Amino acid sequence: MNILLVYAHPEPRSLTGALKDFAVQHLRGREHAVQVSDLYAMGWKAALDGADRLDRDPAARFDASLDSQYAYAHGTQSADIAAEQDKLRWADAVLFHFPLWWFSMPAIMKGWFERVYAYGFGYGVGEHSDKRWGDRYGEGMLAGKRAMLVVTTGGWTPHYGPRGINGPLGDLLFPIHHGMLFYPGFDVLPPFAVHRTGRMDDARYAETTAALAQRLDTLWTQAPIPFRRQNAGDYLIPELTLRPELAPGVVGYAAHLADDPA
Repeated sequence: MNILLVYAHPEPRSLTGALKDFAVQHLRGREHAVQVSDLYAMGWKAALDGADRLDRDPAARFDASLDSQYAYAHGTQSADIAAEQDKLRWADAVLFHFPLWWFSMPAIMKGWFERVYAYGFGYGVGEHSDKRWGDRYGEGMLAGKRAMLVVTTGGWTPHYGPRGINGPLGDLLFPIHHGMLFYPGFDVLPPFAVHRTGRMDDARYAETTAALAQRLDTLWTQAPIPFRRQNAGDYLIPELTLRPELAPGVVGYAAHLADDPA
């Protein structure tokens, strides 16, 4: 299988970096083809701006969506954007390795999504009508591919539990899982999370890498998070609200999980 790792940490000797290196070695040892986008090492430009369209008139008003749409359709995107899109087309699965900083991914990785998910590639795809609202949330350019987050946190596991002060980890990651991965079509696997990173010794590291190896070996058989598909009948269109008879009384993120994953 073809596997892309998108990695964001400024220190190669970090725990996040070590887990990325372990994953690459393990996957290649299983004869998978692996590419790595090391965003800090690449000097990735995080900010989406007018320079991302190479033929843009600098005197013209910048429109993030329309300029992105034109550049993608006419082959005038910045070369770094086009290269990452090619990697996504190539990949069967994508792993995102990053530390949880201020309850989300590092800014450089957020910028990767903002720039690589061009209009016509990551969004703005498919028919928009009173029957469909685009190919998204389970459909889209990345449908049929799998994605998994490998996340490191300094907090303890219970800090991110159902009653933890930081909020449940699944809730914190919902905008990434549902909005940035499921939206363009990925089957999104439950995250691999490593907590209390400041208390990592050799024995615990060995346990952690063994657990990560198991997740990597079952990338193709793990059940994805059972998000509801937008165009499969669960949502009213064009309102895009969950049908009232589904998950009655449930609001927020939990409403978008299917009652029966099967």
